[in-house]
Amino acid sequence: MKTFAHDRIDPDAIVDELLNGDGAVRLTGLFAPEDIAEARRTVMEHSDRDAGKVTHFQGVAEAEGALALQRRVWNLLAKGEVFARMAAHPALMDILRRFLGTEFIMGSIAANRILPGGPGQEPHVDYPYWDFHAPETHPVGLNASFPMNAQVSVILDPFTVESGATAYVPGSQRHLRYPTEADDFHAGAERMTGEPGDVALFFGAAWHCAMPNRSDHDRSAILIQYLPKWVKPMEDMPAALPPDVIEGASPDLRQLLGLNYPYPEVLDTAAGGNVEGRA
Repeated sequence: MKTFAHDRIDPDAIVDELLNGDGAVRLTGLFAPEDIAEARRTVMEHSDRDAGKVTHFQGVAEAEGALALQRRVWNLLAKGEVFARMAAHPALMDILRRFLGTEFIMGSIAANRILPGGPGQEPHVDYPYWDFHAPETHPVGLNASFPMNAQVSVILDPFTVESGATAYVPGSQRHLRYPTEADDFHAGAERMTGEPGDVALFFGAAWHCAMPNRSDHDRSAILIQYLPKWVKPMEDMPAALPPDVIEGASPDLRQLLGLNYPYPEVLDTAAGGNVEGRA
């Protein structure tokens, strides 16, 4: 996985790597240690208090009664201003405007905490491709020649092989399909390792999964999903946020919340006049 330091970020090279290369890059130095510490404190507090949140790709863990070792914290924008700063970091915004279009939105921002002993996930692809194990439910000819997802993992604990750093198959994003047992995912997988404060940025069409945490410490990250403006977001964030968060949102955060894009709209009651077209 190629690494780009905060003062040597090349958006065009990163976009090419996401689309045509390995499908993932590591970014370093974007966030101050105090921001990472604040985010981690908040995640620990909420995940200790309420461990029973919805999660994904954990069917084996659920069957084995081990779901409590993997904890999600949703609606992070309502839980601390640091998360808004992470989501709208200028370097990420610059890269993603080139990757997903200048008016891209955020589909979700949540935390994933895997405790020691926590099992890994099944290999998968991310929303809106995440149910591509049923390809007949998607349009004919859908492919990965243009992206409908970017994923950011802001690392809060050391991501090592032992702690279950995300595994992914380099180049798998170029061939949109859901991995099967016949693909032998683990034989070709590499790891998204990193230190607290590092960022793993990847195209969610790449096959990937969290791996089992066999270390003596937590393995936590902030997971941010970005989408083109016209893809239905996974989380209904505006509905979940207090009014003061929306009222005080920066222009970039308003864009990420989808507040600049009016659709779907009740057009029968909308103000009259021509609202779309070049002229």
